[in-house]
Amino acid sequence: MRLGLSLRWLALTSLVAAGAAAAAAAMAASGAVLGQLPAEWRDDLGHSVRLDSLRGERVIFTMAYASCHRICPATMQHLQQLQQQLDALGSRARFVIVGYDPDADDPQAWHQFRIRRQLTRANWLFLSARNAQQVHAFAARLGFDYWKYDEHVIHDGRVVVVDPQGRLQLSFGPGTELDAAAIAADPSGSETRGS
Repeated sequence: MRLGLSLRWLALTSLVAAGAAAAAAAMAASGAVLGQLPAEWRDDLGHSVRLDSLRGERVIFTMAYASCHRICPATMQHLQQLQQQLDALGSRARFVIVGYDPDADDPQAWHQFRIRRQLTRANWLFLSARNAQQVHAFAARLGFDYWKYDEHVIHDGRVVVVDPQGRLQLSFGPGTELDAAAIAADPSGSETRGS
């Protein structure tokens, strides 16, 4: 029974990775992305945040859900390490984590998540959508493929970097190492790493 569940889990995560890779390739071909994302979100204090207000900053996007016990904690740890590496390079970035589930990933849940994981730096934003359609539009535009399976959200640990002009700079798929030097570099084009 346990082996069957593990095999199903592996198959589902493989499908997620394949779908996200195709979406990331389409995104890379399209250029500017920041202005094409749903604009209005709520942060972990319930304040309104507009994504277009981030133009002029390098933005590192990922998606997560506050009650995740596997992929999201690992992704947050990798992002914390990336933050330290960027600090060492003297490079700044805004880290934006968007919730998969607008009902469960509300501002209060994200606020508790931040405190528990000590993710309290001002350049980190944890955003809640107003509805599921907003999440779907955001995820589709940036190549985050996911779906719900029972009480779980099946997803990967994708990270997408948008340059200060609002264009796709890099997309890191599952299993690829986040490259602080590449993120800090002045981008001349977009690149997708991993699937």
